Amino acid sequence: MARSTLDRLANPYQGLPLGEDLLTALGRWHHHLRAERRLSPHTLNAYVRDVIPFIRFVNDHRGEPVAIATLQSLMVADFRAFLAVRRKDGLSSTSLARALSALRTLHRWLEGEGLVDNGAISRVRGPKLPHAVPKPVSVEGAAAMIDQAGKQDKRRWVQARDVALITLLYGCGLRLSEALALTEGAAPRGSMPGPLTIMGKGNKERLVPVLPIVAEAIDTYRDLCPHILTPDQPLFRGIRGGNLHPRQAQEIISTLRYALGLPDSTTPHALRHSFATHLLADGGDLRTIQDLLGHAQLSTTQRYTEVADSDVMRHYKAAHPRAKS
Repeated sequence: MARSTLDRLANPYQGLPLGEDLLTALGRWHHHLRAERRLSPHTLNAYVRDVIPFIRFVNDHRGEPVAIATLQSLMVADFRAFLAVRRKDGLSSTSLARALSALRTLHRWLEGEGLVDNGAISRVRGPKLPHAVPKPVSVEGAAAMIDQAGKQDKRRWVQARDVALITLLYGCGLRLSEALALTEGAAPRGSMPGPLTIMGKGNKERLVPVLPIVAEAIDTYRDLCPHILTPDQPLFRGIRGGNLHPRQAQEIISTLRYALGLPDSTTPHALRHSFATHLLADGGDLRTIQDLLGHAQLSTTQRYTEVADSDVMRHYKAAHPRAKS
C-alpha cells in the first residue's frame, strides 16, 4: 500500500487547507475516536464528513490555511455563518444538528488537550428539530411480512433465509447491522434457545432473549441453505454465498412492502420499532425495553410511549360505545 494511502487512512484530513499543527491534532483526534472511544467506521466517517466542510468554509472565510490559532479566534458569528451556508447547501435540521455536534465534540477534545480555549461554539444554538415519533409496523403487518417472505422467492432456502431474518429483526428488536453481523456459531438454535449476546453501538454489549419461533426459523434456514455456514462467519448469506449485504436486506423488505401495500415507513428499522412498541403496549417495562434495545438514554426509549398511547386511544375510540356520541 502506498505511503500516501496509509497517511490518509491514519488521518483522513490529509490534503485539506490546514496548518501543520491542526493537521496533526486532527490525526490524533481521529485516532482517539477510533482506538479509545472505539467508534464504528460508520460513525467515524460521519465525523469526517461533518468536519471537512467546516474546514473548507473557514479556509474560504479567512483566506488562509486553518490552524489552531484560527480556531482560537473564531466567534459565534463564524459558526452561525457556517450553519447558514450548509442550510443553503440543502442540509436538513437533523443534519445541521449532527454537524454542530461533531464540531462541539472536536472543540471539547481540543480544549481537553490544552490546544484551544474558545467557548464561542458553546453559545451557538442548534436548529430546532422536528419531533420524530417512531413508525412501527403493526402486529398484523409484521405477521404478513413473515408470511409473504415464505412465498416471495422460488428458491426454498431464500424463502427460509428471508423468513429467518425478518423474524429475528421483529422477534429480538435488533438493528439490521446487528442481525447481519450475527455469526452462525452465535445464532440461536433448538426449541429452548439461550439469549443472544449482541454488540451494539459504541461496542456496548447486551443480552437479548430469543423466542423459540425465532430459533426455529433460523434452524429451517440452516437446514435449507446450500452454502457452508462456518461458526465464525455471518449467518445470513447472499445468493452466491457471500455475506448478505445491508442493501440486499433493505431490498427484501422493500419488495415485501410493495407486495403487501404497506407504507413507505416499513423498513428493517421499523421492525425494531415494532418490537419495542408492541412490548410496551402489552405492558412491558420501559427500563427493560431500554436494555433490550441497547439504548444509552431512557429518553430514546420513551419515544415509544407516544406510539403506544396513540394506539390505545385509537382502539378506545373505535371500541367504546360513547366514543362517537
